[in-house]
Amino acid sequence: MARRVFFSFYYKADNWRASQIRQIGTLEGNSPVSDNDWESITRGGDKAISAWIDGQISGKSCTIVLIGANTAGRKWIEYEIGKSWDEHKGLLGVYIHNLLHNDGKQSAKGRNPFTITRDNRLLLNIVKSYDPPFSTSKNVYDHIKENLEKWVEEAISIRNNY
Repeated sequence: MARRVFFSFYYKADNWRASQIRQIGTLEGNSPVSDNDWESITRGGDKAISAWIDGQISGKSCTIVLIGANTAGRKWIEYEIGKSWDEHKGLLGVYIHNLLHNDGKQSAKGRNPFTITRDNRLLLNIVKSYDPPFSTSKNVYDHIKENLEKWVEEAISIRNNY
């Protein structure tokens, strides 16, 4: 049975790249949200957004942060990371900057978003982030596809040690 995971990513910049990863099919991820649905959620303010995120993370065993050029430092990405850690979910990062966007371009590599402290621990020192060692989008995709399940299992195992 496939693991149930939550995908965390900067929607505006990386939705296209994230959809490639979500379609791999080896994991059961959270359902994609449309632009209209997201606008409806955000109109409810911070309380509605955090409630929506909480509901999406509930019942998942791991959160995968898809790291693009501008993922690190975003308020809701940090919330999702913190919430996942606090609920004892596995956490991992996957750099997606070398996947092609719908415009056919790659992006710059972003900073690691796990510079968050939880339980007096810097998550950067605990959570693994994977940067596929390829520059061609197809090779990056294939590398992620081949390893994602293993990375998730490792992330859950690491989290069980804390």
